[in-house]
Amino acid sequence: MNKMYDLAVIGGGPAGIASAVEASVLGLNDIVLFEKGSNHSTTIRAFYKDNKRVDKDWKGQKVTLEGNVHFMDGTKESTLELFDALIAAHKIDVRFNTEISSVIPSDPFEIHTAATETFKARNAIIAIGYMSKPNKPDYALPVTLRDRIHFNLDAFSSNETVLVVGGGNSAAEYAHYLSDQNAVTLTYRRDRFTRLNPINESIIMHHAGIGKIRLKIGTDITALIDEGGKPRVNYANGESEIYDRIVYALGGAAPLDFLKKCGIELGENNIAKHDEFYQTTTPKLYIAGDIIAKIGGSIAASLNHASKIVNHIKSREKNTATDKDD
Repeated sequence: MNKMYDLAVIGGGPAGIASAVEASVLGLNDIVLFEKGSNHSTTIRAFYKDNKRVDKDWKGQKVTLEGNVHFMDGTKESTLELFDALIAAHKIDVRFNTEISSVIPSDPFEIHTAATETFKARNAIIAIGYMSKPNKPDYALPVTLRDRIHFNLDAFSSNETVLVVGGGNSAAEYAHYLSDQNAVTLTYRRDRFTRLNPINESIIMHHAGIGKIRLKIGTDITALIDEGGKPRVNYANGESEIYDRIVYALGGAAPLDFLKKCGIELGENNIAKHDEFYQTTTPKLYIAGDIIAKIGGSIAASLNHASKIVNHIKSREKNTATDKDD
């Protein structure tokens, strides 16, 4: 509690790990990384199916890496192995199972955990993602169906009727993965898919063509009802169907309450205001990763955020030291 850290990083995903690595490479002496889960990269572990392809240039975003993390195309497993190796090689002080409740904007920052511990740091980076808080539908989800409603692929078995809700790449990948052992329906409120990458769109349309995935698009869900322990789905077109399970893939929501507790000023679309170095309106408090502008999963872009932030911290400290010498 009495130790002063040069940098505290909140969030153990790619942006958070890269921030700690860049800080280590550039010579920041005391770095601590907080992760509320039991391991790093929770989003990748929970929302990526096994052997999912992970591309550097995600969704066509051509990214030239600027920092010291050498990320390349691979799979879910190789990506996790890369971050495992980086944490070990740079001896990053990671505090797993440590949820941060607030970052008090002071000099130095006071970082409070949910377990009432307090840490102090001269600089802080918030690198929590949108997927840490999945979006939920507007209609009520019956508490009695909590074991039948999912937001990732945990707890699925086989030979069940499954409804996948969503029109993005996660929904498509969930449907594809589950269709090997289940009867899958993919529903989307629009009459066509507009957000799928070419590979996922090709797979979904092929599977729909051969009857492996049933598409139910162009109609929204109006209500979800407990029908004898199973979810009955009422659609806007008047149809109603019962499924064994439902998985929602509606994207993530910004943890706005947490950002406000940290004194971060929000701008248009509730995106945190920041300068070109991703520094918020609170000096020395930065944001990194897809929380910046809903970049939606570009690992390479997140790595560049980390590099730019840490270089700015080092540059600022160097200028401060020069001013003192003068």
